[in-house]
Amino acid sequence: MARILVCDDSAFMRMMLKRVLVENGHEIVGEAGNGMEAVQMYRQHQPDLATMDITMPKMDGIQAVTHIHEENPLARIIMVTAIGQRAIITDALKAGAADFIIKPFDNEQVIATIRKVLTSA
Repeated sequence: MARILVCDDSAFMRMMLKRVLVENGHEIVGEAGNGMEAVQMYRQHQPDLATMDITMPKMDGIQAVTHIHEENPLARIIMVTAIGQRAIITDALKAGAADFIIKPFDNEQVIATIRKVLTSA
């Protein structure tokens, strides 16, 4: 399955996403707790896909997506956002995000979105 980088400032959210992903056969290649770490970890691990929270310290998820896409225009990134941030999704998609997942997420929604993004490449 896919090699995935999980980026979220909440350790609990990272744990929840990792559990769903690993249970469905994916490999977690790294975790980032802020946007700067996300860019560095993406560079280091070159994952098949990354999940990216929008609201993170040091650099937000949209800025991180922009940086990653400048280096790798084929990067596949799924934004993870709270319901109240839905309007920001347009900015994330313009920055290069492939899709998004709304928190609190449903496990099937996560897997379906990942499958869709991986097969659309």
